Amino acid sequence: MHDDEATYARQGFGHELPLRSPFGLLIVDFVCGFADPAVFGGGNIPQAIEGTTELLAGARARRWPIAHSRIVFANDGADRNVFARKVPGLLSLTETDVRSAIVPQLAPQNGELVVRKTVPSAFFGTSLAAWFTQHSVRTLLVAGCVTSGCVRASVVDAMSHGFLPVVVEDCVGDRAIEPHQASLFDMRQKYASVRPLGELSIL
Repeated sequence: MHDDEATYARQGFGHELPLRSPFGLLIVDFVCGFADPAVFGGGNIPQAIEGTTELLAGARARRWPIAHSRIVFANDGADRNVFARKVPGLLSLTETDVRSAIVPQLAPQNGELVVRKTVPSAFFGTSLAAWFTQHSVRTLLVAGCVTSGCVRASVVDAMSHGFLPVVVEDCVGDRAIEPHQASLFDMRQKYASVRPLGELSIL
């Protein structure tokens, strides 16, 4: 049997990233539609939302810069794109549709940024990178869904912008567990640190 961990280690992947202040928190797409298994949810997303309530409380207590993302398309679909071709149902996530609203237990507070996007990454075509830079963020903790899609895309872009991404393992979820686990492995090896909430000494 092929030992994937050994292969990556032999080739020099998987080094840990340091936890360097200042810290920030990004919560990706924890909206009602992704919390509902009948719409876009399922898997371990409910547990990830529950974990994120604790993470968010800790970040607020420490007054970290906090940003949330939502997928929001125009009512008439004028901004439809390739992402919406792959998943046409995303076009239902308009500004006023309840399925595009952030779940109540993670509702943003005053001073927290909300970015609207029509592609997987919360950074692409938004002010997110500039906002975190303006707030001097060095290490960016990431929660959200889904792990294999918008979370992974956002983590890759966070790394590309020079942030030190930390994926909080208990606080990311996917509608399918195998893609979730594979994406955690991939991000741990190439793009980010992946740590359980309980092992974050900064909280």
